Amino acid sequence: MPSPASVRHPLALGVLCALGAGLLWGLVFVAPLIFADVAPASLALGRYLAFGLVALLLAGADRPRLAALTRADWKRAVALTLVGNFIYYGCLAAALQQAGGPLPTLLIGTLPVVIAVCANLTSPDLPWRRLVPPLLAIATGLALVHAQEAGAAPGDGFAAGLALAVGAVACWTWYPLANADWLRRHPRLSPTTWSTAQGLATLPLAVAGFAVLLAVQPTGRIFGADPAAYVAGMAVLGLGASWAGTLLWNRASQLLPPALTGQLIVFETLAALAYLYLYAGRGPTFFEKAGITLLLCGVLLGVRAVRSAQRH
Repeated sequence: MPSPASVRHPLALGVLCALGAGLLWGLVFVAPLIFADVAPASLALGRYLAFGLVALLLAGADRPRLAALTRADWKRAVALTLVGNFIYYGCLAAALQQAGGPLPTLLIGTLPVVIAVCANLTSPDLPWRRLVPPLLAIATGLALVHAQEAGAAPGDGFAAGLALAVGAVACWTWYPLANADWLRRHPRLSPTTWSTAQGLATLPLAVAGFAVLLAVQPTGRIFGADPAAYVAGMAVLGLGASWAGTLLWNRASQLLPPALTGQLIVFETLAALAYLYLYAGRGPTFFEKAGITLLLCGVLLGVRAVRSAQRH
């Protein structure tokens, strides 16, 4: 049941929920730097295993609503977590190995624009004349932020990396649109329950993947030099970036039109940049500052476009 405040101010609450999700998701980008001695697959499977365990712990308190989920709900939860978590990360990790960081980073950075365009094509909530200005601002901002990466010379794995990065973009274009569509068509679903359900759907897949990892990967590459720090880090990612981030994004998806929700994924990019700057102990370059400014302007223009459309 939405609170009176959310009924009176759904746009503001939706934007705040998307901001919270972005701040939590941004942690995922700095985790590989903090745990540089841990294999990427171990980071991904550890995060999703923690997500599943957190969901399992919380499931008891939400048992009546989880029991009310239909078979179709569970099938959709499995599909969402398979595509939005495992296949997406598999494509992204492989793209990073094949083509290095610049190409995948640049393509993943286009998600706010790609998702917003796809959302408005499938569900035209906003006139294109209102949607184009914020999208242009976001696209230009992303280009400036990634200007140095875009200029890097392609390596031997460029073609394969390009295909894999496009696959990652496709996965994470489908996930938020399919997730938002399911929530809109099933308003009985609580964002908390749906987040927990996706965590429970993730758990068996993560357990199976981790079992394979234990069989083929050296222990040092799975847990790193400090296993306790690894476990704590995965717990933070599982509870924060996965469960709480998914909960906030589910709420935003219920409150906002798809075209705006797609644009607000830019919060993840901004949060990731802020965390990376803090970790590196440096500030943004001139082009990065200009790009970040345009990203923020694009978000503000997008919110203004939705507000204007709601008034009319």
